[in-house]
Amino acid sequence: MLTIAGRSGRLCDGISRRSFLRIGSLALGGLGLPDILRAQGKSAAATPHKAIIMVFLPGGPSHQDIWDLKPDAPAEFRGEFRPIDTTVSGIQICEHLPKLASMMDKFTIIRSLVGASGEHASELCYSGYGYRDSLQRDQPSLGSAVSKLQGPTHPSIPPFVSMSQPTPNNWGNQGRYGFCGPAHAPFQPDGEGLKDMVLNGVTLDRLADRNQLLSSVDQFRRDVDASGVIDGLDVYTKQAVEVLTSSRLIEALDISREDPQVRDRYGKGSMTPVDDGTPMFNEHFLMARRLVEAGVRCVSVSFGRWDTHSCRKQGQLADRNNFTQLREYLPKLEQALTALVSDLHERGLQDDVSVVCWGEMGRTPRINARGGRDHWPTVSGCLLAGGGMKTGQVIGSTTRGAEYAKDRPVHYQEVFATLYDRLGINVAQTSLPDLRGRPQFLLEHREPIRELI
Repeated sequence: MLTIAGRSGRLCDGISRRSFLRIGSLALGGLGLPDILRAQGKSAAATPHKAIIMVFLPGGPSHQDIWDLKPDAPAEFRGEFRPIDTTVSGIQICEHLPKLASMMDKFTIIRSLVGASGEHASELCYSGYGYRDSLQRDQPSLGSAVSKLQGPTHPSIPPFVSMSQPTPNNWGNQGRYGFCGPAHAPFQPDGEGLKDMVLNGVTLDRLADRNQLLSSVDQFRRDVDASGVIDGLDVYTKQAVEVLTSSRLIEALDISREDPQVRDRYGKGSMTPVDDGTPMFNEHFLMARRLVEAGVRCVSVSFGRWDTHSCRKQGQLADRNNFTQLREYLPKLEQALTALVSDLHERGLQDDVSVVCWGEMGRTPRINARGGRDHWPTVSGCLLAGGGMKTGQVIGSTTRGAEYAKDRPVHYQEVFATLYDRLGINVAQTSLPDLRGRPQFLLEHREPIRELI
C-alpha cells in the first residue's frame, strides 16, 4: 500500500523516508509507477482525445429477451417479455427498457454477433479473444494496447482505467496486459487501487470530504517542493509524483462534485456482488464519463451477473429464473447506460467517446425446464453508442428462434476493429512486438464495421 506523507521516521528535510521511497510503488503487475511511465514514454496529447467506455455484462445476457425478441416464435422459445416500439421505426426491444427505446436513435444494436466460445470470461469483451486463446497468445486487452500505442494524454492520468470487479471465476479479469507488458496494465481505483491512493489516511471512500483530501495532497506537495529532493529525481519518477499528488485523477473519481440531479439520473448502485458475479454499481458509469473527460483513453466497467440458467436452491438467486432476474436487472442497466449516453451527448462528447455494452455469449433459444436459458455461443448481440458512429440502426438478424445469425454475421473482433478505428488506430496496418520481439497483429478480423463508419 502506498502512503503519502506517512508517520514513520523523517529525514532532516522533514519528509518521511518510508513515504518518499515508496512514492513510485503504485504497483501494476509488479512494476512501480516510474517504470510504467518509462514504458509508456509518451507526451501529453495536444488535442482532445478519443476514448472508449467498455461495459461488460458478466455471464452472457439473454439476447432474445433484451434486444432480439421473437414474438412469433413458439412459446418455449419466445419467453415472457413482449417487444415495444422505439423512436426508430421498425426497431423493437424489450418492454422493460422504455428509456432505451426512447433513445434508440443514439444507439446501434448488433443482433448477429458471432465468435464466442461458450467460456465465461471477460477477455472476449476486452480483447476480442476468448479465455483460452487470450492465455495462449498472451493477448493484451484493448486498453493495454491503446496504452502501449498512444500513451497517456496527461502526465497525471493513466491511459487505461478498469473498474471491472474481480470474481471467484474467470469472469472478472480487469483487463489482461498480455505481451504489452505489465507497464500497460490498467489502473484500478477499487480494491488494491484504493489502497494505493491513501493520502494521510484519507481513502477514496471518503472523497466527500474534499477539503481534507485536497489539503493532504497540497501539504505533501509543499513538503516535497521545499525539500528539494525532487530535483534529483529522473523525469519518470517526477511524473510518478505528479500522478500520485495531482488532484486531477482524484477529482475525476469524486462524483460528489457532480450536480445532484446528474448523479440521480445515473441511479444508486451497490458494491455487493450479485451472487458469483460482479456488483451493479451505477456510479461506475458516472465515474467512467468523468475519467474520459479527465484524459483516460479506455475505461472498463463490469455490471452484475447475467448467467441466467435457472433458479437455485441456495444463495441470492434462490427461486429466481431468467425472467425474474431480468425484470430486476434490466431497469438498473438501462438507467446507468442511458444516463451515460445522454450525458455524453449533452456534453458534446458523442463523437469522441465510444460506448460498447455486451457479454461473452448469448443464451439458449429454448427455455429450460426451470425457466432459465443456458449457454449459447453461436450468436449474441451488443449495443454501441457514440464515437461518431452511425446510430439508430440494427445490424444483422437471427433466425426465427434467435438460434443463428441469419444475415450479416459480425465477429466480436470486427467490433474491436471499429473501436480501434474510432481511436485513430488502423489495426490492419498496426502490430506490436510480443515478448519475444515478434510483431503481432491485435486482431484476426481487422475490418471495421462498414455500417457504422
